[in-house]
Amino acid sequence: MSKKHIFLALKFIVSGGLIWMLIDGVDLGAARDRIMSADLKILGLVLIVSLLQVGICVVRWRAVLVAIDAVLSFLDGLRLYFIGFFFNQALPSSVGGDAVRVYRAYKEGLSLGCAINGVMLERIATVLGLILLVVIATPFFIDRVGADEAAWIVPSVSVLGVGGLVGLLVLMFLDRVPSSLGHWRIVRGMALLAADARRVFLSPYNAFRALGWSLTGHVNVALATYLLGLSIGLDITWLDCMVLMPPVLLVMTLPISIAGWGVREQAMVTAFALIGVPGEGALVLSIMFGLMGLLMGLPGGIVWLMSSDRKIEAVEEIPAK
Repeated sequence: MSKKHIFLALKFIVSGGLIWMLIDGVDLGAARDRIMSADLKILGLVLIVSLLQVGICVVRWRAVLVAIDAVLSFLDGLRLYFIGFFFNQALPSSVGGDAVRVYRAYKEGLSLGCAINGVMLERIATVLGLILLVVIATPFFIDRVGADEAAWIVPSVSVLGVGGLVGLLVLMFLDRVPSSLGHWRIVRGMALLAADARRVFLSPYNAFRALGWSLTGHVNVALATYLLGLSIGLDITWLDCMVLMPPVLLVMTLPISIAGWGVREQAMVTAFALIGVPGEGALVLSIMFGLMGLLMGLPGGIVWLMSSDRKIEAVEEIPAK
């Protein structure tokens, strides 16, 4: 068995094990009742908000690409983002959606450096936007959880904010390495990434666009989560989702499960318990959030199936430059 198959099997085990642990500890009857009583009109609104989210992500990606002098039309970006989203959400593949997006952008005519750095810096802007949203929203959230939780939430948010700033500074100076190491391809790649990072984040205009669209996207995700909760009768607010969803989304980026399944459910049950949401309610909310992601990935699967180049192995065969 290859390493790919071993890692894939471990991801299935992690996802299945975490979901089994949750199912064993919640009221499945109450969970079923919440699902069966979901408001279909509100779910339709969630679908519209989710479609808007894809557009926001594309605009964010293009904002980063423009900052590093790469050109990709909105329609091409939308098509590639949908394909990448499909691989992130719908397939237990060892090739992630970001890798597919890099490959497709390269095939569309972007240089290898721009294709890689554009996706990487868009992801970095996404994480920074998550941190920024938590820092902004947490002060308004403290009264919701009480003094005990606030005693550790405030220091945690402070560390998160400082950590994000330090991480960005380190990223922008990755090219400050001894010239004797310049013959290493990875060193040259880091130098190019650092230079592009400065072009994105040290330019007020570029940084405002990248981080502004990132923040907009996360507020929109929080809105979708709030509406999902509203559809199944949960007593939550939009502000709750703005503070509680960013940590969940960060945990989901860990490559230890299948499309975040299991990890997301554990994180959401733990996070929403802070505001008194029962376990079965948070579990149903998480499952519906995941199912909405699968639904949003279907257009990307259709686009990929209709394309002439469907060789996923080709992602690993991009020539080095």
